[in-house]
Amino acid sequence: MTAPRLFLYVQHLLGIGHLMRAVRLARALAAAGAEVDLVSGGEPQPGLDVGGARLVQLPPVHSRDESFAELVDSSGRPVDEAWRAARRERLLGLFRARRADGLIFEMFPFGRRQMHFELLSLVDMALAETPRPLMVASVRDIVQRRAPERDEETLGLLARAFDLVLVHGDPALVRLEESFPPAGRLGSKLRYTGFLAGPQAPRVSASGAGTGEVVVSAGGGAVGQALFAAALSARPLSRLAQSPWRLLVGHQVPEPAYAALRSQAATGMTVERARPDFGEILARCRISVSQAGYNTVMDVLTAHARAVLIPFAGHGESEQSLRASRLAARGRVQLVPEAELSPARLAAAIDAADAMPTPGDHGIDLAGIETSVRLIAARLGARCRATESA
Repeated sequence: MTAPRLFLYVQHLLGIGHLMRAVRLARALAAAGAEVDLVSGGEPQPGLDVGGARLVQLPPVHSRDESFAELVDSSGRPVDEAWRAARRERLLGLFRARRADGLIFEMFPFGRRQMHFELLSLVDMALAETPRPLMVASVRDIVQRRAPERDEETLGLLARAFDLVLVHGDPALVRLEESFPPAGRLGSKLRYTGFLAGPQAPRVSASGAGTGEVVVSAGGGAVGQALFAAALSARPLSRLAQSPWRLLVGHQVPEPAYAALRSQAATGMTVERARPDFGEILARCRISVSQAGYNTVMDVLTAHARAVLIPFAGHGESEQSLRASRLAARGRVQLVPEAELSPARLAAAIDAADAMPTPGDHGIDLAGIETSVRLIAARLGARCRATESA
């Protein structure tokens, strides 16, 4: 059997969580022997390691702000119909040339309505192919709650076009029904994989970065500047004021804002750009302070780090708050709601996290990468056998 050809579409609009989750999956599928095109429509990220997959960059687009009300190109110009048409043709041309055995959509159709101008055309093209490629929805544990009519629209797309819905979470922590009420109607298409977590990082490193530190991070940094500002003022209020603190500022934070954070840092505080060895830093840190995005939480759990989570909750977002509250209820983390964030509140939470027992086995399924690869390979194999016997 020849190596299966997979076409994995991902669009990140504000942070980089969607992209990083897709990268983890693409790397694993390629390592398992598939030929993987990872087709990204967001802003390019420096130093992105896609392993044996092939990264294909579409003309990038992102959201102007946290409201997701307007899409803009790399120059900050609103995209128009001509731009949309050109990008749609670029995407369809890539798919037509690839002749993929499997088409994987990150988040769609549970989200990415802003990209319907190209995604619905891609679905129609795939459905018209003979043999039709395996169609997979790859979705995180929690989706944004929407109106019932939007949920029905999603169900219609899934019924018409999709063979498999991979939910990258553990139903013992959060079930998809909690954010997508009609999930039970998906039947056997719905499969929980466990979380897409990376391998446990070594605790020993030549750099020693993170050892005994309070590490403050905010993913790509698009919506984390309030957290960094609070951390700078929280240090003298904490019992850990004499410990080293490290702020890891994402590459989406503009250079002037980054320079301002560096200039405000007191002695004993390191402010630097986000690093590729983030997992290793967490494995050695004293306390992790972060938002509650999917990938960061996976890194915290994998590292067995004491943690404070400040979930992003702007513009009605509920995903991070639900995930963080479930972990706090299990006694795994200290939780500071975004609306309550202040230097004093953050310092108190850091001190409380420092008093927590050393985190042990959390009992949460983090084997999502291996399970996802296995489920996709099994479905591809079954389709191949059915085609050969037809």
